[in-house]
Amino acid sequence: MTVEVRPVTSRGDRREFVELPFRLHANAPEWVPPLRIERRLFLSPRFNGFFKHGEVELFLARRGGRVVGRISAHIDHTFNEYQGNDWGWFGFLELEDDPEVMTALLDAAEAWLRARGRDRMVGPADFTMNEESGLVIEGHDLPPMVRQPWHPRYYQPLAEGAGLEKVVDLFMWELSIADREKMLPIMFELADTARDTHGVTLRKMSRWRLRKDLEVFAEIYNKAWAKNFGFMPYGPADLDALAQEMQLAFSREWLMVAEKDGEPIAIAMTYPDVNQVLRKMNGRLLPFGWWHFLRKAKTIDRVRVGFLGVKPEFQHTGVAAQLYVEHFDLAEAHPLIYGGEMGWILETNKAMNRGMEAMNGRIVKKYRIYERVFG
Repeated sequence: MTVEVRPVTSRGDRREFVELPFRLHANAPEWVPPLRIERRLFLSPRFNGFFKHGEVELFLARRGGRVVGRISAHIDHTFNEYQGNDWGWFGFLELEDDPEVMTALLDAAEAWLRARGRDRMVGPADFTMNEESGLVIEGHDLPPMVRQPWHPRYYQPLAEGAGLEKVVDLFMWELSIADREKMLPIMFELADTARDTHGVTLRKMSRWRLRKDLEVFAEIYNKAWAKNFGFMPYGPADLDALAQEMQLAFSREWLMVAEKDGEPIAIAMTYPDVNQVLRKMNGRLLPFGWWHFLRKAKTIDRVRVGFLGVKPEFQHTGVAAQLYVEHFDLAEAHPLIYGGEMGWILETNKAMNRGMEAMNGRIVKKYRIYERVFG
């Protein structure tokens, strides 16, 4: 039977789009089920700020009436305007081990993007590079942390067999409290310089003023990440959505703003790994998922450093090292936290990767961004 790919048009289609990975990965011990209600809200134009500056089409692949794959095709107009390009994107890629399904999904996404004047498609990215992005090429045996994708091993050969070509790899670095003694002394010296010579102080965000602090985050992010691959500046609608998303993983002690003479100059946004709790909830709050969530402080023993950046004009101060050392201090003082992961970090970002090496970090996961250029 041939593979048929059609857009998601009904409530039933949308439910099958959300449910597919639960069926595909039910027997994979590494996979972490997302909250179904969160996925529905994320895909809703009413609740996700992406839809204010982007166009989206969701597709389902069926063989003999049975859903065997899914994909999104989307256009981020803010990204295109900022970057001055005509890229399109694909994401939410899930499928059975079948090359015909992969080809059919990618062809459907390409056709939709071509019809809207795009000259290539890049991905996978679940709308933007700041969400789950990249295809897992190393680290399949490790569970994903919060906002990290997970894919079976067969996805990579299927993707490359369907003509996708590598653009760039993304690294996740593992750091442990035990690494503190192996860190290069220069890291502590730079941290002391930031504090004692440049007068840099650290403060923590609070839940009640989170939305205001996210404006500080956006100011720093839009400067510090401006030259990164896939960069798109955060706007008000994106910050509104981010503030809502962060409630699930909010932990005041891990959200840091560095200031010099009252001016915010650097930021670190780190999240307790709520995936450790979601694994027990199996995608549902009821009947017992809420109980696991309320007990999350007794479950989570690692964190993910999602954003750590410095305004370019203050990179000489050593504030990045100050933020790194603060993370080690917090983990050491916490009764459960033993370490975590930092990233993603572009393989081309030599400065950040050298910094991870200086802290005795280890690359434990790699994700690949692909493209298909339209002829």
